[in-house]
Amino acid sequence: MKNRRDGQPNMDRMPDWPLLWKQLAEIQARGMNKKRSSKPEDAWANRARTFGDSIKKRWEKEDSSRRFLLDLLKTNPGSTVLDIGAGTGSWACLLSPYAAKVTALEPSPAMIALMEENIRGLGITNVEIVEGSWPGAQVQDHDFTLCSHAMYECTDFPAFVRRMNDVSRRCCLLLMRAAVPDGVMAEVAREVWGQPHDSPNFLIGYNILFQMGIFANVLIEDTGLWKPWTNTDLDEALADVKRRLGLAGDDRHDGPIEKILIDRLTWKDGRLVWPPGVRSALVYWYKQT
Repeated sequence: MKNRRDGQPNMDRMPDWPLLWKQLAEIQARGMNKKRSSKPEDAWANRARTFGDSIKKRWEKEDSSRRFLLDLLKTNPGSTVLDIGAGTGSWACLLSPYAAKVTALEPSPAMIALMEENIRGLGITNVEIVEGSWPGAQVQDHDFTLCSHAMYECTDFPAFVRRMNDVSRRCCLLLMRAAVPDGVMAEVAREVWGQPHDSPNFLIGYNILFQMGIFANVLIEDTGLWKPWTNTDLDEALADVKRRLGLAGDDRHDGPIEKILIDRLTWKDGRLVWPPGVRSALVYWYKQT
């Protein structure tokens, strides 16, 4: 970062982190709507079960985030938990044996239907499902508030966080994507936008928390990088990138993006494979007053 002539840091060059989050969330929403459905209530209609199965597969291996949360509840018996964006209920079901009550907040009817199926199958009786979106949903205060990768569609991340803090008696916890700084999408984002963030993520979110006066703790998932993406061919890989960056119909960057993909992706078993580039970061802080 360059200094001013008086020797002080040039703060004008610091990113506007909340604005960057908002812009990337809007771009991501446009891309995902094109891939899924124009109706928000149907967004997960055809992929809720696939999503749930992917979580089960990923959770076959123990990780530090789940250990931390379970230990937190074990040392605070009788606690209540709010799970924001509960999806198919993976976290709610995992935490329910160690909590007095879990409130699972989820906006998608398709996800809720599968969550209800999972809860019934396990015989769980202390999980209450509430249909709604954060931060607008009305819920009671809870001891712990968790959001696992369900904050990316919210364009106002500070409001999301403030509401979490308001309804939490003890601790707030966020699980967020932590992309490697030299990943393929970071290189593409630098080429297109001049900065390395392709979507809302841990680094942007953490800087927002810091600016809000929340000095959060961070635990990086210890199971390694997530399973890499794959594509059938270069055309599909390019289309995926353009969708993620909101560039569908805009071919101005196709050449440079294709070059990056050709240089960075490899062929394996008849498919183009991306290098692994994402971990999960558990960000948590105790009630701010």
